Amino acid sequence: MHDVARSAGVSYSTADRVLNGRGGVAEKSAQRVQRAIEELGYRRDIHAANLSRRRNYRFLFLLPRGDHGFFTVLREALARETVRRMVDRLVITHREVPAFDAEALAAELDATNPEDYDCVALIGVDSAALDTAIRRLVENRLPVITLVSDSASDLRQSYIGIDNVIAGRTAGRLMRLTHLGRTGKVQPILGTLGVRDHRDRLQGATEVIAAAGSGLQILPPIEVQDRPEIMLGRLSDILQGDPGITGIYSIGGGNRGLIELLDRITGPRPVAVLHELTPHSRAALERGVIDAVIDQKPAEEISRAIDAMRAIADDMPAPDSRVVPTIYLADNLPDQNANGGWT
Repeated sequence: MHDVARSAGVSYSTADRVLNGRGGVAEKSAQRVQRAIEELGYRRDIHAANLSRRRNYRFLFLLPRGDHGFFTVLREALARETVRRMVDRLVITHREVPAFDAEALAAELDATNPEDYDCVALIGVDSAALDTAIRRLVENRLPVITLVSDSASDLRQSYIGIDNVIAGRTAGRLMRLTHLGRTGKVQPILGTLGVRDHRDRLQGATEVIAAAGSGLQILPPIEVQDRPEIMLGRLSDILQGDPGITGIYSIGGGNRGLIELLDRITGPRPVAVLHELTPHSRAALERGVIDAVIDQKPAEEISRAIDAMRAIADDMPAPDSRVVPTIYLADNLPDQNANGGWT
């Protein structure tokens, strides 16, 4: 900043007033400061400015509650980041909402005072009521970002997560590779068609599995609301009714029910591809009960979401928000660190 003032031929306080938009500076002097900023490539140190003003960032995360493997890992990742980021004056509030309940999520947003936070993060669900609630916050100058599953793309500030169509195509490719030209039937299972990430994954898998020459047939999807007991009951009936099923693609959660069912099979079992590395899916990979897990790195998603929220609060461009998933097999599982995360 001293260099800017010296180059512009003004005092430090004048350069500071121009940079922070406080007015009271002659137009000719302000123009000289702006030229000096451009010529020197000056970039304001937002972190130092916030420390000097003792400013706290106030972020709100709305995450699904319940005993759901992936959402549990996501909540644990947020808890670790909340502690780690306190040194950066980040105050992170976490509230839980019912999974896939757009009305409850909209009600939570409606009850949120826009003046209490600098940014809100949520997992998107398709709903007119949710879009309306997001619009109210945005119109009241409270930015909203989505993570894991997108929604209200014309209203939210950023989406943090994987490309779910590509993730589905990856699962479809794994199915084709494991069948090696053999014919078969693949049964997709999802939580609900009401969330975009599940629909996108189904679309991607269908594009690859149903392509000419694959020799595979993709069956109509079944919805299990990411609940293990529904997964166990419905899939058990389907496998009993159609012994020709050779592949299972679990698009969402509730995989403890799937793993329990596969554990019971004594003979040849269908190829099983799942999403998200959780303690249950990891153990199933190690036992050889399932074949592959496509993981969207929840800890990285949380970290990137916080980085994006901070950039948005500082009126800066949000960093890259796209997460590249990892395919885990029994042979390349990561170590588990003492904090419960994967390394």
